[in-house]
Amino acid sequence: MKSFYQLCVLIALVVSGYTSPIPPPSDTDRESIAENYLTKLYGLPKHTSSDVERSSSAMSLRLKEMQQFFGLKITGKLDDNTLEVMQKPRCGVPDVAAYSTFQGDYKWKKQDLTYRIENYTPDMSVAEVDDSIKRALQVWADVTPLKFTRIYSGTADIMISFVVGDHRDGYPFDGPNGFLAHAFPPFEGIGGDAHFDDDERFFYRSTQGYNLFLVAAHEFGHSLGLEHSRDPGALMYPTYVYRDMDTFVLPKDDVDGIQSLYGPNKDIDLNPKPTPPVTPNTCDPNLVLDAVTMLRGEIMFFKSSFFWRSYPLSASVEQHLITSFWPEIPEHIDAAFESLLEDKVFIIKGEKVWALYGYDMAQGYPKSLNMFRLPKKVKKVNAVLYDETSYKILFFVDNQIYSYDEEQRKVEKGYPKPVEEVFSGMTGQVTAAFQYKGFNYLFSGSKMFEFGAHNKKMLRVLNNNYFLPC
Repeated sequence: MKSFYQLCVLIALVVSGYTSPIPPPSDTDRESIAENYLTKLYGLPKHTSSDVERSSSAMSLRLKEMQQFFGLKITGKLDDNTLEVMQKPRCGVPDVAAYSTFQGDYKWKKQDLTYRIENYTPDMSVAEVDDSIKRALQVWADVTPLKFTRIYSGTADIMISFVVGDHRDGYPFDGPNGFLAHAFPPFEGIGGDAHFDDDERFFYRSTQGYNLFLVAAHEFGHSLGLEHSRDPGALMYPTYVYRDMDTFVLPKDDVDGIQSLYGPNKDIDLNPKPTPPVTPNTCDPNLVLDAVTMLRGEIMFFKSSFFWRSYPLSASVEQHLITSFWPEIPEHIDAAFESLLEDKVFIIKGEKVWALYGYDMAQGYPKSLNMFRLPKKVKKVNAVLYDETSYKILFFVDNQIYSYDEEQRKVEKGYPKPVEEVFSGMTGQVTAAFQYKGFNYLFSGSKMFEFGAHNKKMLRVLNNNYFLPC
């Protein structure tokens, strides 16, 4: 029997349960979840009657592999964070490379490929499906020498169909909200074909369901020979993340991956494409953060379309696209802070304010920046600092500070004040701020300034990745 990789790649773009806590399973259930997960996805040998004392080292090894892939703390033990990831719907293929090709270096030996749409989903019009598929293939054609031509009969290189359940390829679908689609790498026969689970609800531009363009573009990456990426900003990351199809630009990680197989597109383009977005790296010495805030004990760092989660007592951080948690929140935010009085995290961009209650979007938002009683001339803030003891909120606007009393719901008299008057020794414009364990941290460019929370005395100047490990 051929191996899983030799036969096909089962791709699942999924929506994870980010906003709803998962009821804690019993110890027996925990073990069962882990065993099933690692057996199906990480090659853990199946349990047999003659294997009662299956080596715990094998389980530990597979756990470490899984934890490494997801950027979790590598313990080899079934901790709560690891179990949480296991309980999320996901893809059926492990992948530990930033980008890679399948074993055997599968790729098409030609540049002119054909595709055929065999049938349609009732969720969308024929024109919408046709356009979604065409756009999805063009994503890859834009950056490679590949050309895609549609045919209407016969066998194409990439056969596209909407199916349900067991559709006779050996990899049945599992109903709504599980595996959304799968595709096969380039080889004879079924190679290159893409199947979409018609038990899912696909859409063109609505937000009720899954965007067919995004799902298809991911699948066609597999049809061309790519595996999943560990880069959470990549199209080839295994989980489904909504993005605007009209402004979508293939990320650099995906561009590098597909060009490692087929090379770049050498055609002269009079209308050059936008620069592929690059996922920010905590090791970048020039990294400038957009905002930093606490969220119920976690530290959250925002940069462009991403954020990192840092857990207490953990040396590692998780990186995610903002839209993977909150499609409503814009990219490149201006500021963020946690209000202990309201138990909310407020996200600010321009004159709009969004709010999170835990990891859920708070109802009734976005609201106007005027909710903080700032002068009408304030159209943008650079950073916000929340004082946990006084419930005062400091808004940094250019080189000035406004102090808002959250209990009194008004701006304090005597403000605005120059930043250097409140924080003596602070140089440069403040770009982010947060309070942690009795200290205030103000960011300016790639530096972070540490002040005492009570006397506002400067203590140290640090690199901005002091709390964001490289």
